[in-house]
This record gives sequence, structure tokens and C-alpha cells, in this order.
Amino acid sequence: MATKEFKAESKRLLNLMINSIYTNKEIFLRELISNASDAIDKSYYRSLVDENVSFNKDDFYIRITADKEKRTLTINDTGIGMTKDELENNLGIIAKSGSFAFKNENEAKDGVDIIGQFGVGFYSAFMVSDLVTVKSRAVNSDEAYKWESKGVEGYSIEPCEKENTGTEIILKIKESTDDEKYDEFLDEYKIRSLIKKYSDFIKYPIKMLVKKSKLKEGSKDEYEDYFEDETLNSMVPIWRKNKNELKPEDYNQFYMDKHFGYEKPLKVIHSKVEGVVSYNTLLFIPAKAPYDFYTKEFQKGLELYSNGVLIMEKCADLLPDYFSFVQGLVDSADLSLNISRELLQHDRQLKFIAKKIKEKIKSELLLMLKNDRDKYIEFYKNFGRQLKYGVYSDFGSNKDVLQDLLMFYSSTEKKLVSLGEYVSRMKEDQKFIYYATGESIERIEKLPQTEVVKDKGFEILYFNDDVDEFAIKMLMKYNEKEFKSVSSKDLGFESDEKEDKKETEENKELFDFMKEALKGKVKEVRASKRLKNHPVCLANDGDLSIEMEKVLKMMPDNKDIKADKILEINTNHQMFGAIKKAFAEDKDKLKMFSNLLYNEALLIEGLPVDDPVQFANDVSCLIK
Repeated sequence: MATKEFKAESKRLLNLMINSIYTNKEIFLRELISNASDAIDKSYYRSLVDENVSFNKDDFYIRITADKEKRTLTINDTGIGMTKDELENNLGIIAKSGSFAFKNENEAKDGVDIIGQFGVGFYSAFMVSDLVTVKSRAVNSDEAYKWESKGVEGYSIEPCEKENTGTEIILKIKESTDDEKYDEFLDEYKIRSLIKKYSDFIKYPIKMLVKKSKLKEGSKDEYEDYFEDETLNSMVPIWRKNKNELKPEDYNQFYMDKHFGYEKPLKVIHSKVEGVVSYNTLLFIPAKAPYDFYTKEFQKGLELYSNGVLIMEKCADLLPDYFSFVQGLVDSADLSLNISRELLQHDRQLKFIAKKIKEKIKSELLLMLKNDRDKYIEFYKNFGRQLKYGVYSDFGSNKDVLQDLLMFYSSTEKKLVSLGEYVSRMKEDQKFIYYATGESIERIEKLPQTEVVKDKGFEILYFNDDVDEFAIKMLMKYNEKEFKSVSSKDLGFESDEKEDKKETEENKELFDFMKEALKGKVKEVRASKRLKNHPVCLANDGDLSIEMEKVLKMMPDNKDIKADKILEINTNHQMFGAIKKAFAEDKDKLKMFSNLLYNEALLIEGLPVDDPVQFANDVSCLIK
């Protein structure tokens, strides 16, 4: 039989497809099994409309056979089969899909889902094969035909013998090279793992004769090999079952079997969506963060399926970074099985699904916060930091999505509270949402700057995570209420601030001298009514706070970053009398006092003292 040439454009497409569309050679088996499943689906559909065609599901299956000696891998199905013309039209013209045409012709009728859509999946076989042979016998036909091709050179079609209806694809696997290990595609273990990975949920059994061993009859220690027919796929995806059919232990077992985690998940989100784009989702919120979650090595993403066939193990486009902790999968019949990673990035249906998944995750988390607070707090302790990063990143573009999910420790409630709960308790005369920053709750509790806010009965949120203040600066306000640090120059207490200004003016020469003595370390020295029991503290002036300075200084190339600091003096403290006396009688002593008070304020903030030796000497002078 003479070889027929592919059309010129088909040659180019075949070459492009083999070298570019698929970057992972192992998916050829996924594609051929999916085509076999389609063929059985078509047979089922034909039985619905043609009384001459019968369909008994038990008679339909897909069989895999590997022959290492002949280097052949055979995929056999008992589906509808193809006539000579169908072989010519479906396999002779690349990117013409019989499944896609079948689907379009019957889209208005009650049928079955067809996986294949673009018609290039079959040709992925040439990535691993020197020769591809297809033998097919159509339903209700006594004739069978063989299609054969070595690739871009062309193909031939001729009559052949085939006992049963269906299609048999025989791949002559390439020889292994230093770069490519083609031998593995003839290995039983590899075949089993590929089917489990990509085609576990094909709804027809995928069978293979599996080599096993047993004790020889009459022997106690001598074994013999034998072959047993085994079904390699589980067939029914858990996410396509009704939720009322499933128990928590079913979800937990699936979660661990898929290696999403090593203990049961904190939350399961199982949903089915029908509409413009139809899809099933099965999502899990882990009980604990993976060990590498906050490292560059962590890869986010959901498994992506098309009709139960795995397209991608980690589809990052389905999850925003701030929900990267979510594990699970999405299955949609509206996504092309043959679509590449590059094309997926521009797929409108994928973007639609991603948007809906984001909304679903948020709504489920809000429900958890409302109805199961203890579980939400457990979740937040593991992943709250990621939500805060989400508020801060991308110039705050996601803050409206995430703000209701945030929680912080409350000075009055002594536990984590949401921003909504804080605002609902604000006093009538309270203008701002007050917060204090520090390395721990215990240290924040002792900050001098909190005294006046607490005295007025205002609740304070404690920020003890290094990302907290950065996130809040990006958020700016919540429910029209601005955030205000207890270390801010202006706390919004007008009467106190007038008194501060009056006392600062009365002691202007003293405070100016102290500022000069500190040689540019502070922007201003002033009187303070925010202090009750403590002699001194630092206040912020500007957008960069003292706590933010500490965080930024730990990063490379940010060593010189400094917040504008104000040294505030408690004029009601007994220490202030000594300062005034030194200003009148001993200016050198006042310089020492100024440095001591500044260093004391630094230590309260958890900042390092600039000159520890000088600080120790100054303390020693006081002891004298």
C-alpha cells in the first residue's frame, strides 16, 4: 500500500505539536486512553439512538499490553471503532477531531461527555514511537482496516484482520538515549503509575495482565510467576459523587491518598457549578502549613482535570497567592484536554473558574469565622500571615477581598478579634482604630505608649507579626475608620495635645538643647501627656514607623533606613526635675541625661543601643 502524505500544514502542525505543545512526553498514554474512553462513550450513545447497537457496560474496557522484547505498547479498546473513511478523516488530517465533530453534531441531544476536542492528542504517540499502527473495526461492520505511520513522512491505510469491534493502537517505542529513557514506557510499574496519575478516573476499566508470584504447589519456599488480569484505575471520581453519599472519612482518606497532607484537613469544600462554565471542585484547607510553605520552594496550585483526566498537577493560575495554602482539584468538561500550559494562561474559562474559586474560598472562610470560631482561629494561626501578605502585596489591590478575614489580638478581649468586631465596639467619641506593635503580646502590653489610650477606655489591636503594620498601612482604613498607631505623633486627643504643646513651648530651650545633644538622632524632643508612669518614650513622625524600621533593617540593602523619631518626655515624672536642674546648672550632665533617656527609649522599643559602651559608662556615672 502506497504511503499518503500529510498535507503541508499538517506536517508543520505535527512537528510543532510533538516538539512544543507537549513538554512532558509521558502524557501520550493519557491522550490515547482518553481517546479509547471516547470510543466507548460513542458506542454507548449509538446504542441510545440505534436499536441495532447494543451496549452492555461490562463488555467495554480498555486494555494495555507491554511487550519488552518487541518494544511495543498496545492500547486496545472495545469501543465504536472506525471505518476506512473515518481513519482517513480522523487520523489523516491533523487537528481534525472525530470526538469534537461528534460532540458538535449531538450537542442538543442527551448523550455523554467526550473528552477529546482538538484532535492533536493522538499524535502525541509520535513523541515516544518510531511507528504507530492503528487497527480498527467499526460497529456493525465485517471489515477492518489498518492505519500506519512513522510520523511526518505520511501514512498508509489497508485492509486487515480484526476479530472484534474496536480500535487497537500499537506503538513501536523508540530506543532509549542518554537524554531520554523510553524503556520506562514498557515497564509495568511506570505504566501503572501513569494511569494512576493521569487516568485514574476514566469511567471504564483499564486492564492489564500484571505479573505476580506465588508459592509453588507443594513447596514451602519456592515461588513461581504468574499473570493476573487487574483493573488499574478506580473509575469513579469522588468529586463527582453527591455530597450526601460521602462521609468525612471518605474525604479524609482521599486527601491523604492524594498526598495533599498527612493528617485530616481542617476544612473540605466540595461543590458543583453549572452555567456558563461547568465544573466540579474538591478543595481542602490543611490543618497545618506545609514545612516549606513560606519558602521559595513551595509550589501552589490545584490539580486540573478535564472530564476526570489530569491536565496539570499544579495549576497555579487557579489560586491567588493569598489562598495558596488551599489544596485540591478542579474538573471541567469545558476545558480542552489537549491544551498546553502556555495556552492555559490565556484561557477565559480557566480565568472564570479561578474567579469563582476565589469567591468560594472567601465565603467558606467567613462562614467558618461566623459559625466555627475555634476552627477559624486554628486556621488563622497557620495561614493568617499569608492573608496579611495578600493585603500588602500587589499595591493593596486585594485588600477589599481579604480585610474581613483578618484578625488581631485585642487589648480588652485578650484574644484574636476581627476588624469588624473591633469597629462594632468602638466608643462614640473614638475617631481611630488604635494599634500597637512589638515582638510579642507580652512586650506590647508593657509599652508606655499604650497607657493613655487604655486610660480612655479604647481598645488596642496588638501587631506582633512583622508583616502586620505593612498590611495595615496598605489597608489605610476599615469601614471608614482610619488606623492609628499608639506611637503616632498625633493620637487625635485634642485636649491632651494642646497641653503637650503648651508644656513644650514653656520648655522650648531645654528641649532644643536635648535635641542638639542627641546630634540628629531624633527629629524633635517634646513634652508628652501620653505617658503616665514611664519617664520617656519614642513617637513616630511620618509613614515609616519604628517597628517598620526594625523589619526593614533586617533586609539586605536597607541598613540605613530610619524612621523619624520624636523623644517624648513625661514632665510629671520625678526625673524631669533632675533634667531641669541639670539644664540650669550642668549642661554636660544634661547631655549625658539626654543620651541615657534616648537609649532607654530605644530599649523599650526593642531597638539596639547605638553605643553600648558609652551607655554603660553613663549608667556608671549615675551610680557615683
